[in-house]
Amino acid sequence: MKFVELGFGNTWLLRTETELEDGTEFEEKGIIGPLKFHSIYIRVWIFKTVFILDIREGFKRVNKSRNKFKLIFGVVSK
Repeated sequence: MKFVELGFGNTWLLRTETELEDGTEFEEKGIIGPLKFHSIYIRVWIFKTVFILDIREGFKRVNKSRNKFKLIFGVVSK
């Protein structure tokens, strides 16, 4: 899967994160294709709590071990 994200808190303002089948992932600056639209999401990470609103999966609240602040708009591609 690929996650194209625009927002504050990541390494780059616009990035593509690619998640491979073996569970490893890497990120690249900009939009890296090819893309096949799957979903859109908004992610707000405040300290150790992450709120995610996804058009396919709905609302989720996740706890993380790191303190961060992120405000991200993303597109999921298969």
